[in-house]
Amino acid sequence: MNDVEATAYHQPVLLHETLELLLTDLDGTYVDGTLGGGGHAEAILKSLSTSGKLIGIDQDEDALQAAGKRLAQFGSRAHLHRSNFSRVKDVLSQSEIEKVTGVLLDLGVSSFQLNEASKGFSFRADAPLDMRMDRSQRLSAMDVVNEYSTEQLADVLWKYGEERNSRRIARTVEKVKMVKKIETTMDLAAIVEKAVGGKFLTKSLARVFQAIRIEVNNELKHLQRGLTESIDALKSGGRLVVISYHSLEDRIVKDTFRKSSADSERATHALLPDIKRTPNVTLLTRKPVEATEEEIEGNRRARSAKLRAVEKL
Repeated sequence: MNDVEATAYHQPVLLHETLELLLTDLDGTYVDGTLGGGGHAEAILKSLSTSGKLIGIDQDEDALQAAGKRLAQFGSRAHLHRSNFSRVKDVLSQSEIEKVTGVLLDLGVSSFQLNEASKGFSFRADAPLDMRMDRSQRLSAMDVVNEYSTEQLADVLWKYGEERNSRRIARTVEKVKMVKKIETTMDLAAIVEKAVGGKFLTKSLARVFQAIRIEVNNELKHLQRGLTESIDALKSGGRLVVISYHSLEDRIVKDTFRKSSADSERATHALLPDIKRTPNVTLLTRKPVEATEEEIEGNRRARSAKLRAVEKL
């Protein structure tokens, strides 16, 4: 990893806002469930006392190696695990930790992953169609594109990318793969360009690559489970902070936080009274916190970032 890549990998989004909302006990134990290159984790550990600890989780081996180097200065105060944040309770159990003071989830793909051509996340560089965050899993983007039926692929592009030309793109993919296997990011980009033309090409490319990445990594299912497990892992007064980058993620976070903080839920019939329930969190952010223009100028990834937070009751 060169210096430019390292800087991109380690540039944390909404750092000040994250620390302000997350840190309630400087002697506490915190989880960074999406460790990446360790930018947020380093700032958290620097803010804590020498008694404070951090559990870092990431399924990307490259991310763990980069973060490990960055966090080596903290010695045994930083414990890193290769796993998915949806299994946070298993990770804590391995460390013999029952409850933690706070959890941070910074969702999506890091700048390093987008810039590292071999990972196949970006339509701007020619690389094998991969997109696996965990290289040990079988399903890759190449499998999705070449093995899914036209209907299955169209559904993925619509459901996870909200791409209006999903069916046209899927039909074009079907025609191409009858002649040859679609193997690279440039192969797929050329197909999308052929299907939608040039006027809205960049947006369509972004949506298509996002949708396939989400499908490959089962991101939204992991997110739903990860939110539930993270809330369960918090001690009373502990906080969960989540940064999302697209509407599908943010909607899941918003709905989960709303339901977890509600003291009632609608009955199954309009004539029945609402069902009383005991909330287990309180909302700290009624509206999402967004990056300032100054931060966006220095870090384009912050442009779409939305931060939401809750506190365990």
